[in-house]
Amino acid sequence: MAEHTDPQVPGAGPDGDAIAARYAHDGYAFPLTAMSPSSAATCRRLLESAEARAGDDPVARAMLLGKTNLVLPAADEITRLPGVLEAVRRILGPDLLVWGANLFLKEARSAAFVSWHQDLTYWGLDDTAEVTAWVALSPATRESGCMRFVAGSHRGGIVEHRDTFSAANMLTRGQEVTAAVDESAAVDVVLQPGQMSLHDGRLLHASHPNGSGDRRIGLAIRYISPAMRQTSGARLLARLVSGEDRYGHFELVPPPRGTLTATDLDTALRATRLAEQVLYADAGQRGRRLG
Repeated sequence: MAEHTDPQVPGAGPDGDAIAARYAHDGYAFPLTAMSPSSAATCRRLLESAEARAGDDPVARAMLLGKTNLVLPAADEITRLPGVLEAVRRILGPDLLVWGANLFLKEARSAAFVSWHQDLTYWGLDDTAEVTAWVALSPATRESGCMRFVAGSHRGGIVEHRDTFSAANMLTRGQEVTAAVDESAAVDVVLQPGQMSLHDGRLLHASHPNGSGDRRIGLAIRYISPAMRQTSGARLLARLVSGEDRYGHFELVPPPRGTLTATDLDTALRATRLAEQVLYADAGQRGRRLG
């Protein structure tokens, strides 16, 4: 079982070229610094406070998980952190949209997992100018079910997937690749709170259940170039977080007004409904939430 052991590289500074080179070769780069451990702890407290506020409200809970940056100011701030943006700009350039940001939250000793898949399989985008930044708000370890990457798998293009809609699978459709994946060749993406990984939307990746006594919490931020568009012609909602949008392919939304405000929840729900038309375009059923 492989484990990445390179020294931590900050997003900004002269090492940025090394990030881009590693990303181009492997399809990923980690561990990178998004924020300090204390800032990550604060973000976690704000998230868990928002969970308590949502209570049993199914819409509020679903939007907090699936459209996190649109309803939680702390999550929106993470998408705009200098350490995050500097690293992503090295790959995509200065103009960045957040196409989506959602939580991957595995409860302690839960059976939840993520099957081997490629992110861009069902996103309906016309190009591959996308980077996912996965920011750890709690320890992501082998025991807690950290992500696993297959180095270089992004260079082979999109492979065949099937939908499982498995109850324990955290993905929208329970999608998984049909070909066997050599688990022994996979790299464990071990991250401490405040660290992040970057990965290509064509990279094969997965994660096992959480066998630890703590929640495993990560915010997955999907950055795209504004030049991208939905192949269906749909105009989804997105947040401009760096540079400018000279294309208008997406409806730009403002930052959240507060935590789970009624206006923001309405925006997030509209964003979800539009995205579902793309994510489930050829599916026989729909999953539980955006994932």
